[in-house]
Amino acid sequence: MSKDSKIQIIEELPKTGLLRIKQVLRFVPVSRSSWWAGVKSGRYPKPLKLSERVTVWRAADIHQLVEEGSYKTT
Repeated sequence: MSKDSKIQIIEELPKTGLLRIKQVLRFVPVSRSSWWAGVKSGRYPKPLKLSERVTVWRAADIHQLVEEGSYKTT
């Protein structure tokens, strides 16, 4: 991914609000199972449960994760 495309992606990421898992994975290039493993281990932000079947993450937490690049495995 080029630096310009990374900047464009970060600009599309809202700074506030809530994101569902499909939205999170647009900005954090890991598989769904890797994401959940990272959440369980504490590597990724903890979600909020809005109901039994609705889980979300704070956009600010995802924004910080993307800016820091701490989702990368290398």
